[in-house]
Amino acid sequence: MDAQRAAQVLEALRGLYPEARPELNFANPFETLIATILSAQCTDKRVNLVTARLFPQYPDAFAMAKLTPEELEPMIRECGLYRNKAKNIVAACRALAEQYGGQVPNTREALMKLPGVGQKTAGVVLLAAFGDDQIPVDTHVYRVSRRIGLADGNTPEKVEAQLRALLDREIWSLGHHLIIWHGRRCCHARKPECARCPLNDGLCEKHMES
Repeated sequence: MDAQRAAQVLEALRGLYPEARPELNFANPFETLIATILSAQCTDKRVNLVTARLFPQYPDAFAMAKLTPEELEPMIRECGLYRNKAKNIVAACRALAEQYGGQVPNTREALMKLPGVGQKTAGVVLLAAFGDDQIPVDTHVYRVSRRIGLADGNTPEKVEAQLRALLDREIWSLGHHLIIWHGRRCCHARKPECARCPLNDGLCEKHMES
């Protein structure tokens, strides 16, 4: 897909989702980091329920670093993969407390050195907490981008690189949210609702091939 048609895709999605925004609840970079780690293979709605209880008790890295993974596990059990997430969160908080004065670093390189933080999580934190132009690739962005023809990479990293090259930098952040909203509300993994999709009129490559 060329840049002109990609811009048309995002404009169509903007008309469908004018309120597109992050759906995780967070108030600062620390909360953004923890919520994003918890969101792996879990719905934002469930994460928000868990963090609504968790953050008032452990509002910063220093407080959460005092926990053991075993103590954190029952508090985040609802988020799935809770043992691995608890291990990573405690280790990340201890690293923040020991190396960064309790503050979340604002570079991709530093973020990705924290336990449990990969390219997608780092991108989300940079975007949501620090306002950087980013287009993190989660499962929705990966699936929808490939399905409609924005990208054809076979890894999230390759898809992110393709989207960065295709889209103007100033719309990376908006594009990230729009594609996620479309993946959650219309372009589902198993049964995409193509009949009501605004992209089925010459903008979606999958629809054009069918």
